[in-house]
Amino acid sequence: MKLTILGCYAATPRTLTNPTAQVLEIKNHMFLIDCGEGTQVQLRKHKIKFSRINHIFISHLHGDHFFGLPGLISTFRLLGRDKEMHVYGPKGIKDAITLLLKLGDSWTNYHLYFHELTSNDSEIIYEDDKVSVATIPLEHRIYTNGYLFREKLGERKLDIAAVGKYGIDKAYYRNIKLGKDAVSRTGELIPNNKLSTDPNKPRSYAFCSDTVFKPSIVPQIKNVDILYHESTFLESEAKLALKTKHTTAKEAATIAKLASVKTLILGHYSTRYKSIDLFKEEAKLVFPVVELAEDGKIFQF
Repeated sequence: MKLTILGCYAATPRTLTNPTAQVLEIKNHMFLIDCGEGTQVQLRKHKIKFSRINHIFISHLHGDHFFGLPGLISTFRLLGRDKEMHVYGPKGIKDAITLLLKLGDSWTNYHLYFHELTSNDSEIIYEDDKVSVATIPLEHRIYTNGYLFREKLGERKLDIAAVGKYGIDKAYYRNIKLGKDAVSRTGELIPNNKLSTDPNKPRSYAFCSDTVFKPSIVPQIKNVDILYHESTFLESEAKLALKTKHTTAKEAATIAKLASVKTLILGHYSTRYKSIDLFKEEAKLVFPVVELAEDGKIFQF
């Protein structure tokens, strides 16, 4: 699992920082999460292939989370894209995008599907044999969802030494990976646990931005491997966080602690502070494993 932070600051773009956008690579999928201004420039800067992005997840319809989407959709068209594209986001996102396409007489030459979200309860919005994606209902000034990405259990790992020892024909290899027993060269039925090892433990990633402090999400994100949680303010501005329905670094760390996550990544920083290190210092008073998102930073898990 690989996470590339394209932008992680609140509100407006600056010369050295960008609003929210990130790419999650998981089980051979490449998912774009949020798409603030400048996202396609960041994609090019970090050499991420546009053609690999087939699913885009938008948390809410504030500009710093989706104003880059119309331009990206247009660029896909100019590049001659022919693969279908799926966009998941709040109700209204289809009207917002298609109005611009209509006014510019620039309809896509590829199939563009919108999956508009309205539920206040968590729901699975994408699933295949490798991964599932569910909404995490958040509380912000407008309808907002986070997203929970979960790997599914993979195939068992073939023990090459063991299959060689028992003289297992290659024709059985696929079934062994699927958990089945196999017949040796002497006709003996060999149990699968002697021919293979357990698959890697499925990993999970939760994206939560923007939201007020909301402990009710804890059961859904319990024990996730990685939690990205907004931390727009420090505790010294807790009243402002409550007023604007954002979270402080301390509150984000509290969510991570209650949910027993393995690693917390902070982001969506207000630019009023002199250093983002202050966010990490505050969060670590509550939760020990804290990382800071930074534009261009790559996390490998």
